[in-house]
Amino acid sequence: MQSGFILVVIAAYFLLLMFISYLTSRKGAGNDAFFRANKSSKWYVVAFGMIGTSISGVTFVSVPGMVRNLDMTYMQMVLGFFFGYLVIAYVLLPLYYKLNLTTIYGYLHRRYGRNSYKTGAWFFLLSKIVGAAARLYLVAFILQTLVFDAWGIPFVVTVVGIILIIWLYSHKSGIKTIIWTDWVQTLLFLTALVMIIWQVMIRIDLSWGETFAAISNSPHSRIFVFDDWAGTQNFFKQFFSGMFITIVMTGLDQDQMQKNLTIRNLKDAQKNVVSYGFAFAPINLLFLALGVLLLIFAQQNGIALPEVSDNILPVIASQHLGQVVLGIFIVGIVAAAFSSADSALTALTTSFCVDILQMARTDDPVIERKNVATRLRVHLAISVIFVLIILLIEAIGSDSIITAIYKLASYTYGPLLGLYFCGLYTKVKPTDRFVPYVAIAAPIICFVFETAMKQIFNYQVGYELLLINAALTGIGLWMLSLRQGDKAALR
Repeated sequence: MQSGFILVVIAAYFLLLMFISYLTSRKGAGNDAFFRANKSSKWYVVAFGMIGTSISGVTFVSVPGMVRNLDMTYMQMVLGFFFGYLVIAYVLLPLYYKLNLTTIYGYLHRRYGRNSYKTGAWFFLLSKIVGAAARLYLVAFILQTLVFDAWGIPFVVTVVGIILIIWLYSHKSGIKTIIWTDWVQTLLFLTALVMIIWQVMIRIDLSWGETFAAISNSPHSRIFVFDDWAGTQNFFKQFFSGMFITIVMTGLDQDQMQKNLTIRNLKDAQKNVVSYGFAFAPINLLFLALGVLLLIFAQQNGIALPEVSDNILPVIASQHLGQVVLGIFIVGIVAAAFSSADSALTALTTSFCVDILQMARTDDPVIERKNVATRLRVHLAISVIFVLIILLIEAIGSDSIITAIYKLASYTYGPLLGLYFCGLYTKVKPTDRFVPYVAIAAPIICFVFETAMKQIFNYQVGYELLLINAALTGIGLWMLSLRQGDKAALR
């Protein structure tokens, strides 16, 4: 009964997405629509949809679950997010609009050269495809547990089915469709979040005022940590890590910036970034509040919580809150997951076509048809890679997916941060052909450093690893610049 109900909910949701895809692709499904939405998006539509893209299904599950072990200290990082969005709006966006870029890594070509450009694009492709697959894995795992295990359907079939659904509604018009599907998906998952909180409040018999008091008085309501410098939850580590993670995972990420670049002008694009950046604090606070309420509900009803924190909300929603809440939960997590995965799939296709294959805009209909055919093949190939990576993650396993994603970002986005920072704020002119070696060496050195600090000093390196990685990249670029300067002096 439960699995059949969930399947009906998913099917209805899929039909809605296909209807939106049909509407958005009627007036054109060419590469300009796929890559840039014909440069015609409204900033307020993009801003609302970006909330869903940035939050994803991982946030829906992991953030409430992390309250058990880390209290509400995640808000320290969220506060840093907003200041990161200000940097994106007033430093990076003016640059991207000035250069009229289709993908943001075109800046690296103009600043350093072709090898640096390709390096930035490949780092993005690696980072995004693994991170997006990790986010989608969590949803696939939950659906497998709640629905498809009961029918004896293998996990691989579930994953292929999910990717196929995303491919079907996104392959024609790409970002033009995604902007509107994300708008609908954001509305659904925010509604689901509020509805779940309300249903939990009813079951623990609390009014809104009593709920606020219960959360405030909970030992898990702690937000700020100003001591414990060796730990990862120290305020300054969390705040500045949140700020720089936002800069790299949004401002230097083609997935996040592609929607911004579909807006007609810079001023509206800045409104978009600041508005959805501001929305993250109250939304994440609601997720953390839900986490506290789930712990209160479990304690009142003697519910044994699962060992893996990511499973707390799925277990309680599916086993203890009734059919209505289960349906709301499924809609919320699927909406959040799809809004992140479909956007990532489109951005990866765009970056590979434009940055790696050097596919340019053209008015020649014959060349355009060939480019569209190539883009469709790339889109399909990346979908297959998504499936393979999700299956690999399933084999490896992870307690908290969101922690794993941020750790990955520290390694793979660090070189991007170093490249852009040096490009914008220094006059270094490194030898372009050696830049890829610097970008690869920096994460390797960071891994050795992190291991040594843990074993020798018992110091747990947190998200500040991103800054160390970027600094090492910057030092490498400076050294290459000196090398080139020495050659010039000899001449």
